[in-house]
Formats: sequence, C-alpha cells, structure tokens
Amino acid sequence: MTGPPAPIWPRCSFVAQAAGDPLEGSAPPADRWFLIEHPGPWGRGGLTDSGLDPGVVAALSQWATAWSARLVLVRRPERAARNGTTRRWFRVDSRPGHESIRTGEFTADAELPAAARSTGEIAEGPLNLVCAHGRHDTCCAVRGRPVAAALAASAPGSTWECSHVGGCRFAPAVVLLPHGYLLGGVPVADAVEAVRHYRAGNLDPRWLRGRTSLPPAAQAAQHHARAVTGKTGIDALRVLGLEPDGAEGWRVELAEPACTVLLRERWVDTGRPLTCAATAPGRMRVFDLAELHRSTKDT
Repeated sequence: MTGPPAPIWPRCSFVAQAAGDPLEGSAPPADRWFLIEHPGPWGRGGLTDSGLDPGVVAALSQWATAWSARLVLVRRPERAARNGTTRRWFRVDSRPGHESIRTGEFTADAELPAAARSTGEIAEGPLNLVCAHGRHDTCCAVRGRPVAAALAASAPGSTWECSHVGGCRFAPAVVLLPHGYLLGGVPVADAVEAVRHYRAGNLDPRWLRGRTSLPPAAQAAQHHARAVTGKTGIDALRVLGLEPDGAEGWRVELAEPACTVLLRERWVDTGRPLTCAATAPGRMRVFDLAELHRSTKDT
C-alpha cells in the first residue's frame, strides 16, 4: 500500500513574505567573492553540476575555504550572443575597509585557480548580482530574472545574474558589491532605486538582509541600530566588537554613531519548508532586540 500523498507547498518566497520572515541577520558568510562568467546551463549544484572540470572546482573550493570566499557563476541577463570563447572573472574583497573588485579574462576553466590568486585589473564601479538559479530554487528564477532585467536596463554593464547565494525564501536576492550587502524580497522598482541609493553611498533598510562579511548577530545589530538612529550610510554603524551575552544573547558594539546593542537569539519552528526543494518543515533564526544604548559622547 502507498502512503498518503506528499503535501503540496506554496512557493517558498511568497509564503515567507506573507509570513513576515525577518530579513536581518540572514546574509550568508563571505569575506570575498569569486565570480565566474558561465552562460549556462547551470545544474542544481552550481559549480559542481555545470560542466566545469572537477579538478578546477576542487582547487577553487580549496581557495574559497582558505579565504572565506563564495564561488558563484554569473551571466548577462540579456543572454546576448558572445563572440569567441573569452569570458570574465571577478575577485571581490567585501571586508570593511578593504572593498575592491579585480577582474580578468579567461578562455579555459583550467586558468581559473590561478586567476583566483592573481592581481588582475581594477574593475570600475559597483557590481549587482541577482540570483536567478532556477534549477536550485524556482523562486530565484521566477522573481530574480525580472529584477535582473530591470537593473541591467538601468545600470548597463554592471548587472549579472548569478547562481545560488543562499536564503531562497528571500528571493529575489540582490548582492551589492564590493561591500557584500544582500537584499531580499525586493520588488523590481525598489531594486532599481536601492541600487541607485547604494551607488550614492546609502542603503535601503527595508530590504536589507545584512553584510556577508559580518556575523549574523552583527548584521542584526546594525539593522536595529539603523531603525533607531536613522543612519543608512554604507559605512555607518561600524562593528567594533561582538561577544556572547548569556546563553542566548549577544552584545554588539557599534561606532559612527556609537551604540551598544543587546540581542536575544532564538530558533523558530516554521511548520513549513524553507525552500521550494525542501520536503520537511524547517527552523529559522531570529534576533530580537533586547536593549539599545546610544553613547552620549557620540558626535
């Protein structure tokens, strides 16, 4: 006898948005990024399932582990026909105070491990990545591709579709490089405006998941401090210190303006899968604001 049919779950990002899943503190860890132009097709596993040489993937993965980097495939949203076989790579440093983008070209996958360690050339201007990895999660394609197309039209040459970056239920996901700020659930028109704000040195907190080079608790602390102080500059609320505060708490010291943020971390059973591909209910991490103190000496 067969068992009862598996439940049919709605698309993860629409459910998460309706439920009000908190964005803050959900940006995946990455001090650096290595972007590889790859027109596709992309398999579900990204680098490991898209036709790249396994030895090259292993070498890049070893480099990424050593440097706390994230490896992603990128392609132009317009899918324009390419001349020849030359493709681009980008190496991005997203650490506070070290923000930079380097780039170069390659014609064979075997060149990529050396490219990840090379100097490369300085790339002009910020880059926008939009997750459109439909084979990893349907929401990323359905909601990401319209955003990528709109950003490509408003900021030609600086927008790329990318493979999985994490947190599919927050699709569409937009990565603002070089700083590594991650936006989630942002509508098309707001995404265009958010990129304009970023290029002007500011952030739109409504869609901000956090900065990938910061621990989740620090991301959440900045979120709560932005809400209280109104500071939205890309370099505002610099993290000075992060330490545990009791069994489930965090104490985060911020500067410019000076703040002390106390958080309580908890895990919530959602009663639903957190991705379109998942088959079982998941848990999500939440950071509640316990206290926030602004320094009276801050100027």
